[in-house]
Amino acid sequence: MSLPLPDTEGLRVSVVIPAYNEAERIIPCLTRILEAVTLPCEVLVVVDMPQDTTVPVVEKLAVDEPRLRIAINTYGPGPANAIRYGIDRALAPVAVVTMADGSDDPRQIDDLTRLVERGVVVAAASRYMSGGQQVGGPLLKSALSRAAGRSLQLFTRVGTRDATNSFKAYSTDFVRLVGIDSHAGFEIGLELTAKAKRLRQPVAEIPTIWLERHAGVSNFRLAAWIPQYLRWYRLAFGPKIDVDQLRRLTSTPRTRVKRHDSGSVHTSAARGAAYEREN
Repeated sequence: MSLPLPDTEGLRVSVVIPAYNEAERIIPCLTRILEAVTLPCEVLVVVDMPQDTTVPVVEKLAVDEPRLRIAINTYGPGPANAIRYGIDRALAPVAVVTMADGSDDPRQIDDLTRLVERGVVVAAASRYMSGGQQVGGPLLKSALSRAAGRSLQLFTRVGTRDATNSFKAYSTDFVRLVGIDSHAGFEIGLELTAKAKRLRQPVAEIPTIWLERHAGVSNFRLAAWIPQYLRWYRLAFGPKIDVDQLRRLTSTPRTRVKRHDSGSVHTSAARGAAYEREN
């Protein structure tokens, strides 16, 4: 089924939702998002294949909801590729990544968007700042995430106490400038926060309450993805660098091919210089 693109006139935020066989479980999440977001938006649900059980559900809802559309990720399987594909296809200047399981509070999408519009390149919904909370979830995962977030803020002043949370808003210009090198799990939030820190670009946070999903099965694989999280955690430490230095430091042959194929990185010297002039 082919659905028309939303009207991009005045569009302020693209909400990117990676999904994997959520089927009808995604309906409450989408309903809350569409009710909560008051800014002109598009809601882009990204799946890995046309056979995903989420596809017919979203297509049916989209008939009566012009802000909603489905996208089939062509960058490869997994949440990192789905998120990268979604941000590349975002039509608004701000992209907010949120999960399909309803664990994030969609009422904060407007506030996160406005933070980016005010000039930050990453706006984080933080479970670990005053007013934030995490309800449920595996104890080890929670402890590691909390330790990583608080230590990064303490030692690097990265701008958020919750660098690992996926629920974030991004300047799409910034993301397309620095690129996304993650290809495994949900570590993109930490990657882009660390890149912003090394470029000395502003990051801000607002408190959020995260609720563990009660339906379906989480696709988060802690043991398999820890090495990737450590890679981006280490990147946050160090002196200021420019965009070219960042790309040489973070890219691999695999990600260089992906960047070329997807067009997610714009190599305009003027664009890179603009970020550097601000600092």
